Amino acid sequence: MPGLWFRADELEALLVMDDLLETVQPGVLHTQFGPLRNKVRQLLDDAIQGREPFPTHRIRILRSHARLVPTPNLTAVASTVVERRRLAFRYAGRVAGETTHRHVAPQRLVYYRDQWYLDAWDEGKNALRTFSIDRMSNIKALDGTARDVADEELDALLTAGYGLFAGPAKHKARLVFTAERARWVADETWHPDQTGRFLPDGRYELTVPYADERELVGEILRHGPDVEVLGPESLIEVIRGRLEHTVRKLRSK
Repeated sequence: MPGLWFRADELEALLVMDDLLETVQPGVLHTQFGPLRNKVRQLLDDAIQGREPFPTHRIRILRSHARLVPTPNLTAVASTVVERRRLAFRYAGRVAGETTHRHVAPQRLVYYRDQWYLDAWDEGKNALRTFSIDRMSNIKALDGTARDVADEELDALLTAGYGLFAGPAKHKARLVFTAERARWVADETWHPDQTGRFLPDGRYELTVPYADERELVGEILRHGPDVEVLGPESLIEVIRGRLEHTVRKLRSK
C-alpha cells in the first residue's frame, strides 16, 4: 500500500477488526474491502518471518440474540447516513404491530446489543425516533438533503436514559446487588451517567437514569434474587407485577 506503513502489531489489529466486522454483519463492504484485506494479510505474512499466516481461527466472537439484517438494507441505510440524504421505507413496528410508511432524515447508525438501529428525524411524527433496521423494507434514498440534528439534541433525547427508548431521563433506578453479584455488576457500564458504590457489607448500589422502564425491567429481572429495587416506587410496582404474574402462570401448570 504505497504511502502507508504499518508495524506487524498494527496489521494484526487491522485483521482483528476485519474479522469483527465480518462476524457482526457478514458481507458488509466485502466487495470494497476484499482487495485491501488480501493485501493486509500478505504484508503481515511478509513482516513476520517464519510464522504461519495470522491465526484468525483463534478469534472467537459470540453474538447473542442477533437479528440478521440483509446486507443491501444495511448498506442502503448507512449510505444515506453518510451522504446526508433523506430516506423512505416501510416499517413493521413491534410494539404496535402495525406497518407504516416513513420518510426520515437519517442521523446516526447504531449497533446496540448485537442489533442494528437507525436514529432519525421522523418527518411524519416531527420528532426523533429510533428504528430497527431489520424491520425496514422497500428502502429508498430520496432527493433532498437530510435535516441535521445537533449531537447535543440527539444525546439529550435518545441517550439520556437507559437503553434505546427515547426521551429525557425522568427517573433514577436505585438497585442493590448481592455481594456475590457485585463482582460482575460493579465493572459494568449500564449508562454513562450511572453512579455506584460498595456498601459496608459488600453489596453494591447502582443508580441508573431512565426515561422508559421497559428495557430496564428486563435487565433487572435477569439478575433474579441477586438484586433489590429500592426505587422509584413505580419501578418497584412494575417489577412486583411481573414476578407475581410469572408465579401465577407457573402455579397454573
